[in-house]
Order: sequence, then structure tokens, then C-alpha cells
Amino acid sequence: MAYDDQNIFARILRGELPAIKVYEDDQVLAFMDIMPQADGHTLVIPKTPAITLLDLDPDAAAYTIKIVQKIAQAIETGLDAQGIVLMQLSGASAGQTVPHVHFHLIPTSVHELGRHAAQMGDQEKIKSFAEKIKAALS
Repeated sequence: MAYDDQNIFARILRGELPAIKVYEDDQVLAFMDIMPQADGHTLVIPKTPAITLLDLDPDAAAYTIKIVQKIAQAIETGLDAQGIVLMQLSGASAGQTVPHVHFHLIPTSVHELGRHAAQMGDQEKIKSFAEKIKAALS
């Protein structure tokens, strides 16, 4: 399957759609999930166009995981999270809803995990979590 450059994450990367960003560099973007499964649910995406983890260049994958760790640490510190569910769904059959590889960092227990992409979150509340995460990155 060819990469769809009109998917929502590609459009966010191009600045065509808004995102509540917590981190960005030349290779990776981290932003808040607007349909969070728990408070502080953050997404980390490589800027490389890849549909699944298996499509992602190994160097881009390694760098993305480095940033996933950095954001996870900021979530733990900034939100006083006691644990984080790291989830990466590769392919529609696995539950991937956006055809651009991405990593979910969800500060919760797997036993408390909310339903995936179930309902829009309170944007002001999400922004407040983003500010705490960004502050912990400083």
C-alpha cells in the first residue's frame, strides 16, 4: 500500500491541521491525542512518511524511540505518572486508525485503559497536560 500524504498526521506535519505540540525537531513530532484514552495521552510520530513500523527506516525508528523515551520521562515527571502504557499499532487489523506510524504514550495502567479513539477530549484540559509535559522537558 502506498503512503497517503493526505492522512491526518501528514496534514499536521505540514501545518494544515492544528495539534497541541509538546516536542518537535527535524525528525519527530510529539503532540497530545485529542481523543485520549487517559489524561496526558501523547502521540510521537516520525516525520518520515511510513505507514507502519515495518515501513519505517531503521535509523528513523531508532531515533523515534529515543524521543519516545524522552517524552515518556517528561510525562512521568510532569504528570507524576506512576506508569505509562506504550502502544504501537501496526496495520488496520491491529487497530491502527491513522496510516502513519505512531507511538501512543498513555499514562495509565493497561487495566484502566480507555477505549481507543472513542470520544473527543476537553481541549483546555489537554492543553494543560501539554504545558506540564513541556515544562518537564525543559
